[in-house]
Amino acid sequence: MKIIKEAFSMRILLAEDEKQLSKVLVTALNSRGYSVVPVYDGQEAVEKASQGVYDLMIFDIMMPLLTGIEALKRIRAAGDQTYVIMLTAMSEVDDKVTGLDAGADDYLTKPFSLKELLARLRSLERRTEDYGNDVLNFGDITLDSNEQRLESFNSISLSAKETRLLNLLILNANKEIASDVLIEHIWDNDEDVEQETLWIYISYLRQKLRAVNAHVEIRGEKGGPYQLVKTDKGGL
Repeated sequence: MKIIKEAFSMRILLAEDEKQLSKVLVTALNSRGYSVVPVYDGQEAVEKASQGVYDLMIFDIMMPLLTGIEALKRIRAAGDQTYVIMLTAMSEVDDKVTGLDAGADDYLTKPFSLKELLARLRSLERRTEDYGNDVLNFGDITLDSNEQRLESFNSISLSAKETRLLNLLILNANKEIASDVLIEHIWDNDEDVEQETLWIYISYLRQKLRAVNAHVEIRGEKGGPYQLVKTDKGGL
């Protein structure tokens, strides 16, 4: 089965309870080609994060039901390592430190300029256009994207596509990810990609996870969805 691909756009989860500000941000980001999913409280942010794959999450700290920091802690505890920018109306150092300690990657202090936010997004796009995060860990495995190397009890080299695929799976560990989502993120827009091609790369990665005796595996049948999880036993 061939996947008909659309042009890839960065998918953003925006958690901001000030609806007017949220509307302004969604409109501005959409106009620049970003795909934005808005939510208005911390609990909904946790739910949406668990259900989908995002390239970036932007969380306000002060939100109802769960604060941005509480939501982020739950998301990180579930294994999600997606890049997160925190928004705060307070400029005190302690608030920024609290957010970073909770797992945030960056922060913006309100009021902020749209130009500044867009500059952060462009910087993030440049950093991730090849593979994504340089070094990622999940369970007992380490993925060095720059070196295209998978490490556990020993190490093994990966191809460029294998590296990008495992990077995305680690960032979204424990989530079931549909085949079309993986293909959209891993392959270029001008490549004709079939389900069979993705299945071949999933199979390659499974073999290499076993080869390094990792206590991590990729679950899912041919056609997906696929899920990266920790296991009790290694691959050998």
